[in-house]
Amino acid sequence: MVGPLGHVRVLELSRVLAGPWAAQTLADLGASVIKVERPGAGDDTRAFAPPYARDADGNPSSESAYFLSTNRGKRSVTIDFTHPEGQKLVQALAAQSDVLIENFKVGGLARYGLDYPALAARNPGLVYCSITGFGQTGPYRHKPGYDFMIQGIGGLMSITGEPDAHPGGGPVKVGVAVADIFTGLYATIAILGALAHREREGAGQHIDLALLDAQVAVLANQAMNYLVSGVAPQRMGNAHPNIVPYQAFAASDGHFIVAVGNEGQFARMCEVIGRPELVTDGRFATNASRVNNREEMTAILREIFLTRTKRQWLDELERVGVPCGPINTIADVFADPQVRARELRLELPHPTIGSVPSVANPIKYSATPLAYAAAPPMLGADTEQVLHDALGLAPEEVARLRRAGVV
Repeated sequence: MVGPLGHVRVLELSRVLAGPWAAQTLADLGASVIKVERPGAGDDTRAFAPPYARDADGNPSSESAYFLSTNRGKRSVTIDFTHPEGQKLVQALAAQSDVLIENFKVGGLARYGLDYPALAARNPGLVYCSITGFGQTGPYRHKPGYDFMIQGIGGLMSITGEPDAHPGGGPVKVGVAVADIFTGLYATIAILGALAHREREGAGQHIDLALLDAQVAVLANQAMNYLVSGVAPQRMGNAHPNIVPYQAFAASDGHFIVAVGNEGQFARMCEVIGRPELVTDGRFATNASRVNNREEMTAILREIFLTRTKRQWLDELERVGVPCGPINTIADVFADPQVRARELRLELPHPTIGSVPSVANPIKYSATPLAYAAAPPMLGADTEQVLHDALGLAPEEVARLRRAGVV
């Protein structure tokens, strides 16, 4: 079936993660995505390795796991747009596109005639999404921005990790490049909104997205905790700033998570642990009182939870409907029966190594289920076909452009 964006054509001039994540999401939704890469090198993440995907015989290929994680469903075209002929090719592709995604430095594409004003003059309906570290305005607009930097500058690392005074305390980044991924998802939302606006008004527009803006936006309740109190939140390890108990605890054989979200769940937890009197203890009777007496509450629970195994506690807490769970490795995740039932692992056919694994998009439509068109493309695999189908170039002309180093 054709996905909900089967009528949309996307030209991707981005690399690494934020822009490619947005483009891959659009491809999952059915959009036709052409990824323009540098001849001979391609997206930087093609070299972010090892690990590499393995073929049917277990031998490593040249396809990096990083690149494969964020380029599903696209076609790869290699064009050197620093060359005047290359610029014309990209301009012609943009003239036929609904969306363009780029993540060059502010003003970086203007010298090649690939900035929004130049392309919108030829294609007024173009939705042009620029992704940078700090946005198109402000004192930092010309600085490069990488996810790790943004997690620090944007406040996330100030609330991630154990408190400074604890063993192992100090700032810690999240184990995935979440600032990039948040920005890619916001880009997808922004693009869909701009396409909806174009349907009503007939005109495209320029979208200005910054990693820093996205990171600050997703501070959510922690940002609001500061804005309403004037007190900056601090690192609390696995504890929650507004809910108690809502954290990891050690059992006799490892750690597990308890996430008590309301008073009924708290009462049932107290029954399971054999301390029903805690429900009427003034220090713990409400969530607010438990937050105010966090140390006393968690000290009691730590001592109790150490008396049994994590599986025993999980079984007992689940039986009475108290939210809880294990702390899985990523290997555990893909072996989990719920993850398997939701079909979150994909196998996509690949032209040289048989198939490559992928992680499914979590969106599940009832009427337009997602269809995964193809594995991430090999560098330049679609250059000749795209230039012929989209621009009408004959094989001889493409061969001339290859000899000239344009494609």
